[in-house]
Amino acid sequence: MKDTAKKGNGEKRTMDVSCSANGKETSESKKDDDGSFPVKIQGAGVEPFELQVHGFWLVQDAIMTVLGREEVVPRTSIALAFSGVTLDPMMELQDIKGFKAGVTLRLVEEPYSPRLAQAHLARVQEMLKAIGPQDALMEGRSPAVLNTLTQTSEAPPTLHTSKNKRANSKTEQSGEAPPPPAYILPGVSEIPPLMTLLPTITHSEAPSYLLDLSLSCWNPPPGFRKLQGDFMYISVHTLEGKHCDITSCPRGFYLNRSTLEMFDPRPAQSTPVCHCLTDLLSHISPQFKHNLSTLRHRPSLPTEETLSTPYRTVSWLGISSLHSHKPSFSSRLGLDQDLNVQAPDWNKELQTARDLPQRSLEERLQRDRALLQVNSAFVWAVAQAAEKVMDGFVDSISGSHGDPVFLCGGVFMSKATYGDQLLGGERSNRAAQRLELQCVQAYSDLDGDLQNLHTIPTALADYRGVRLSAQGLAPGIQGSEQAEVPSGLLYGYSAGPLENPSRRKLLQLLALSAKALSLQRHAVLGPTGHQLPLFTSIDAQGILGADGRYYLLDVYRTMPADTNFLVEDGEEGAETEGSFPRRYPHALCRLRPELVKAFIQHKHAEFSQRVKAHMEENGGLEECMKSADSRNIDAVRKACKDVGSVSDIIFEMRFNPNVFSQGVEFPSSESDAVELQKRLLKEAACFIINDRIPEFMNDCIHGADIPMDGASLRRALHQKGINLRYLGHLISSINQSDRKHQLRHITRLAFAEIVVRCAQRFFSGYIQGVETSNLSAAASHFLCCLLVPNFSSASNGEESKKRSRRRGRGGGGAPDSTSWTALSGNELWSLICQDAEETYRLKEGLGSNVDHLVEQYGLQKISLLREMCLKTGIQLRLREYILDNRNKAAINPDDVLNILPVIKHISMTTSDATRMFSAAQNSLQKGLLEQAYEQLKEAAYIFGRVCDDLHPEACRCLSLLARVAYVQGHPAEARSVQLRVVVISERVLGFDHPNTIQQYVLLAVYLLAGGETALAQRCLYRAKVLLLTVHGADHPYTAVIDASLGLFLQGEQSLQYLQSALKLNSSFRGDADLTTALMHHLLAQRLCVAGDYRGGMNHEKEAHSIYQSKYGEDHPQTKCSSDFLRNITQQAVRVERSIRQGGVELCEALPEGLVPSQDTTLEQLALVNGILKTSYSTRMMEFKEKLKERKAAEEAEKAKLGNSESTSQVTEEDTDTNAESQSSETNACEKSDHSNMNGQIESHQHNGNCATKNESEGEEQPSNSTNSVSTESQSKSSNVMMLVNEAESESAVVNGKECVVKDESEKQVETE
Repeated sequence: MKDTAKKGNGEKRTMDVSCSANGKETSESKKDDDGSFPVKIQGAGVEPFELQVHGFWLVQDAIMTVLGREEVVPRTSIALAFSGVTLDPMMELQDIKGFKAGVTLRLVEEPYSPRLAQAHLARVQEMLKAIGPQDALMEGRSPAVLNTLTQTSEAPPTLHTSKNKRANSKTEQSGEAPPPPAYILPGVSEIPPLMTLLPTITHSEAPSYLLDLSLSCWNPPPGFRKLQGDFMYISVHTLEGKHCDITSCPRGFYLNRSTLEMFDPRPAQSTPVCHCLTDLLSHISPQFKHNLSTLRHRPSLPTEETLSTPYRTVSWLGISSLHSHKPSFSSRLGLDQDLNVQAPDWNKELQTARDLPQRSLEERLQRDRALLQVNSAFVWAVAQAAEKVMDGFVDSISGSHGDPVFLCGGVFMSKATYGDQLLGGERSNRAAQRLELQCVQAYSDLDGDLQNLHTIPTALADYRGVRLSAQGLAPGIQGSEQAEVPSGLLYGYSAGPLENPSRRKLLQLLALSAKALSLQRHAVLGPTGHQLPLFTSIDAQGILGADGRYYLLDVYRTMPADTNFLVEDGEEGAETEGSFPRRYPHALCRLRPELVKAFIQHKHAEFSQRVKAHMEENGGLEECMKSADSRNIDAVRKACKDVGSVSDIIFEMRFNPNVFSQGVEFPSSESDAVELQKRLLKEAACFIINDRIPEFMNDCIHGADIPMDGASLRRALHQKGINLRYLGHLISSINQSDRKHQLRHITRLAFAEIVVRCAQRFFSGYIQGVETSNLSAAASHFLCCLLVPNFSSASNGEESKKRSRRRGRGGGGAPDSTSWTALSGNELWSLICQDAEETYRLKEGLGSNVDHLVEQYGLQKISLLREMCLKTGIQLRLREYILDNRNKAAINPDDVLNILPVIKHISMTTSDATRMFSAAQNSLQKGLLEQAYEQLKEAAYIFGRVCDDLHPEACRCLSLLARVAYVQGHPAEARSVQLRVVVISERVLGFDHPNTIQQYVLLAVYLLAGGETALAQRCLYRAKVLLLTVHGADHPYTAVIDASLGLFLQGEQSLQYLQSALKLNSSFRGDADLTTALMHHLLAQRLCVAGDYRGGMNHEKEAHSIYQSKYGEDHPQTKCSSDFLRNITQQAVRVERSIRQGGVELCEALPEGLVPSQDTTLEQLALVNGILKTSYSTRMMEFKEKLKERKAAEEAEKAKLGNSESTSQVTEEDTDTNAESQSSETNACEKSDHSNMNGQIESHQHNGNCATKNESEGEEQPSNSTNSVSTESQSKSSNVMMLVNEAESESAVVNGKECVVKDESEKQVETE
């Protein structure tokens, strides 16, 4: 049970977070249940400190942790010693004899080598650089902004970490809550200033430490000094103006006697030999020592902000680097030269990590972390290689100028031409590169024995209009062949008839992978006419590399074809307006893996219905199941034939990827199978049109998916298996729908995505023809043409030419060309319209310029600018842009700070964490709140071990953990976790990503529960600013933020925001929606507080009418609304009477039922934001009453039997013997201490605290409509119905969803 013991570390990691909220350190605790315990570290001139270690750690892991401590930085080349013996770095701590909690480990200074000395210099340079909060923007990365909101100017300096500083910020946030800025008030048409997106950092500037630190002019050391141990000489210019020369040797660093004019390597008088360079510099320069002490004692950033993200998240805004570029000593120290002289073999690194053992949880975590680190390093290397290749620093290794290939940093870069012009030319090449990456991801995700089928590390880099395919070097291509390993092509169309053990092993792996990917084994005619069995597309090749591993290459056509965009020869006349099939610019239209999975589930449901129908025809379902004859087998066979199963005895759905592929010939024996495959693929294509797109539209209406920008729209469509080539059909489907007005935000996003994608295609060819000296001017000109109607270079052409001439001076090369200035706004928009018609069949709707989209669909130009920059990698200077001025260029060349490569890469999965996270979601669906909480803690721990929480999945897991903790009554823990979630989302997804907006709103709720009203309001203000910039005010989620602000604020502003929320909800959800009823009730409460009882009655009447129409008069929700309405009426009568009597009783306080308490406000906020889900069902209440009666009867029976334990008090959280025998669904109905209802939080607010209800699957869901956290389970299915029997309930898994068979005596319970 070693796995179980180590998985328990999830509690340790999460409890660390919750303890930090109270300002306590967990390191003071003794040995914990998870195997962690404290040890003391001392020696090497370091202040003693305590370190929390794990018994399964290697000594090397402990050393790396020690090196990261603030007390040790920047020391390197140290070892650990115990009892006077230096420890082996590869030994586990638990294997050390006598090692236990509280022991003392000593730091031992190890001698340097030339390489280690250079690494130490790099560490010193990194520390002295003093990374500031703006550095992320200067490097094109998304920054973390939350820290600027939590800081206050009156906060005293502290030596605590920022984590503790945030945890103790309650005392700092004691000031009054700031009023909302004018630009986020409801009804304001102007967008917020861009300067508010990235607030001014309040950190003080890092002090200077040295005037200069560089390699001495006396390098390299002469031979006689090398023999005496001199590695290098370092020149230092201190702040006191003193010039010094330092020698690096195996023992460390010392001051020599050399000057600028004379070489004298002898040690200076009375100079120490210091193992750490900063110790020597502190000895030389008092000012350096003082500033270094200040640096060490400054408040440090939390871990989530200091750790580097696995992948770079591009920011479209940045600060001007004209006066903010910091001096770096790296080039003067020779550190720009890679310490690795030999380029890494990325394929070898990746496959070595894949081959790590997986026998225990600890081994799997180490393997997953190694895979993530290798893939992360590969992606960073791809970004650097793309810049070097396109900037001209790398020569082509091929002789062809038309199709050059490059090798840079171990990365093989090429344009990767696939197929011929019949597939669609340049667009087909780009599509093939994208599909190759998608299918490499699919094969990489296979587990078990299929991990022996390897793929080459792959990524795509879009930089300056060119898409480069980046791969690691395939084994066997370079290097000598091993005689004992028969490397070569074993599988593929060109492999020919071949039979050997290696080929049989590869075919076995391919057969298993085909089953996992739902691919059909089939045969095609080879080049010589022989039958060739295939498990993949015809392009795929299987090889046995020189390293003895099996590799699969060229898998870009693995997924089956999309027949909606495939016009066969006989269907030429069938292509009509708005119909399918239709032609597409390239012939590589393939179905997405998500669609294949959903279609199989759809066919399985159809198969189950067919089996049942055939059994009914043959004598009834019960007769066929009881009988021993073959009627049930015949029913299964008929159903298999009806749905197109490849097997006639079991349901099995497979797809042939080569059907509809050009140039592929099948033998006559495959004709029936090919016809069946054509039928299935056409059904799958119709499934997209008839099922998936309407389901997506329905989810957008009911709030399961609320995309805010292009990225979230693409993610939501891809989760449904819908390709982006269906955007045009999506728009037409919405326009033909009777809910067109409710889906106007989706129409707006779809138009923006079409414009951006068409503009990006033209930008790729446009920017390739521009000289390097004109790139910023050309990029700004293109953006102006896109966003400013009728823009041309006539008005600012002279300025552009002047800038071009200034940039071109001294540059050499070809004469300056300014042909890019000929592009005008009208021409660009015409090209976009032409491409939109060709690609998306969008013949109308774009108008003559971008102003048509602004006026007709409410599209914001700033949102379009953001999307275009994120697509192309353009980073703009942070300033205000006036995009409506046609006389002057809105964007100048100086505004373009950088063009960054946009990298598409595979993501490494963390199987154990993902599995545990899915189990937690299933537990929540079943109502097992406590079990889900424990599973989420374990999943969060595993994510932290593998990726340091800097992963989108880890962000989602922690966000759900915070929600569950809040529901259980632990707001401090929820707050602490959510603080980390916001920072992770800002850094991993983007500071203005839709998920970041939602996490800010959730954080505000948890902060308010802890009494931090001012900080909570600032978080809501920021969320509103981001949403207004990213999309605009006309969005369903704006209602969530406005309703939250209405509950936060008081007086007129509260009413203003609640009225805005009500208007938006009525517009997007409908007047009879339950969420709209909740908004009516909230507004009625606040109007009563303001003294407007007539207005309050009107709104509560609307809410009561909705409840009555939905539930009837006898439902508790309707009764609750009636009680509140009666209280309002009574109070209005009292007020009217007092007015008539001269205002005698007007000073009396409002009745308690009309004034919402703090707890009521928090509950209402949780309802608005989807943290709590309200569901009061009459049948549910009846069932709970019966359950209580039965438990009382059992207790009475126990009392008669004289059971001594029967005196224990029966509470709603008790679990008796009967409850243990019942299923988890029955347990979900019982209350616990932490929630009013397990998993499904019932909220029945008496005396005016009314809540909405969600009773059946077909009804609209108020909680989902305002759900600010989009979990995976919610994206897959909006509801999970559980049928609770008084005795027991049986569940089954059909098509990946949990369902339960019920009878009349069972009660329906909907859980979250």
